[in-house]
Amino acid sequence: MPAPDLMDKIVSLSKRRGFVYPSSEIYGGIGSCWDYGPLGAELKRNVKNAWWQAMVHRRDDVVGLDSSILQSPRVWEASGHVQNFTDPLVDCKDCKARLRADHVDKLPCGNKAYPGRAASKCRDAGNFTEARQFNLMFKTFMGPVEDSAAQAYLRPETAQGIFINFMNVLNSSRQKPPFGIAQIGKSFRNEITPGNFIFRTREFEQMEMEFFTAPEDWQRWYTYWRDQRFQWYVELGMDPAKLRMRDHASDELAHYASACADVEYEFPFGWSELEGIAARGDFDLAQHEKHSGKDLKFFDEAAKRHYLPYVIEPAAGVDRATLAFMVDAYREEVVDGETRVVMRFHPRLAPTKVAVFPLVKKEGMPERAHAIADGLRKHFTVFYDESGAVGRRYRRQDEVGTPFCVTVDGETATANTVTVRERDSMQQSRVHVDQLAALLLEKMA
Repeated sequence: MPAPDLMDKIVSLSKRRGFVYPSSEIYGGIGSCWDYGPLGAELKRNVKNAWWQAMVHRRDDVVGLDSSILQSPRVWEASGHVQNFTDPLVDCKDCKARLRADHVDKLPCGNKAYPGRAASKCRDAGNFTEARQFNLMFKTFMGPVEDSAAQAYLRPETAQGIFINFMNVLNSSRQKPPFGIAQIGKSFRNEITPGNFIFRTREFEQMEMEFFTAPEDWQRWYTYWRDQRFQWYVELGMDPAKLRMRDHASDELAHYASACADVEYEFPFGWSELEGIAARGDFDLAQHEKHSGKDLKFFDEAAKRHYLPYVIEPAAGVDRATLAFMVDAYREEVVDGETRVVMRFHPRLAPTKVAVFPLVKKEGMPERAHAIADGLRKHFTVFYDESGAVGRRYRRQDEVGTPFCVTVDGETATANTVTVRERDSMQQSRVHVDQLAALLLEKMA
């Protein structure tokens, strides 16, 4: 299917089936803000859980953190965000659209940066105002008085909350370099041209980890995390042909970075970044040491030396990863002359793991189905459905990516068995109720 058509279908399915809704829709919506519905909330939570499992729970050298969204303004002065976290902004003199100056050469008119807006009447692609710098941080005030002394910011990234807590974690967790601090949390950027559904938004969630290592070891750990983070997407079922690792050219690197690479996915709108892996050196700790006056050096007892650790940072977008998993899972298949829409999520990511149906609403089948569903809820997210023909119920679960459906029928009462139907193969088998949970746990591992 054509790429734009695929994106339209993803957006339509998202609203229809409860993955993602436009925020504030009953009031006409609000630009580039989205609400996750019942299935979307589960999918997004599963993405975060899979990341946390891989980065924290299955390792002994990474610990977790949950820092405050509101932090001292001095944090953002030290990090350089107050002075340098800007994009070049221009206005189109013809259609009045506003966009980033570095996007002008990609568009016949800036108006195209706003999907859904009326077609532009612009004729001159160069008819723009002079570029001016626009700070992307959201400002707010703490306390009852709105003056400069009370000014604060919504954090534009979660990383700085890790750096300012480096010494706290070092002293309380009994970790020492090489080790990492991981965090998942909301960040806010007043993007000039957000878009592409949930790919680029002003409120978003990040999964970031800062890995602290001795200065001489940064290259080894950069290569290690570069490989680990690419493989994570593959292990969760993403098509390797749709993934690539792109190294940053020297003119792309941040001034403090020694190296950086992006895990990119081929979305319907083109190759775009899912995650960046950056070698940040000791820039952040050095800046906070300088601005706070606190000693943030690690004392290596074995080597008898003090040093500021170098940092390797894998930083991923939760919303971008969620969208990529949705796009990658979407299939249209012709079965018995009908088109079957199926979301082939990896079982660990699927919002609902098991759907339970009574074949008919009589002969005690609903009661048995409810009992089976209640038993499975100890292990899985379960959906119960007794409405419509069972074939249509299968199709509804295919469309939201449920890996397994369990049907209670006449044999359940006599043999205590049920039909288990697999999403991808559509094959069905008889399973004893007493063995059902164990079988499903094994298949979803």
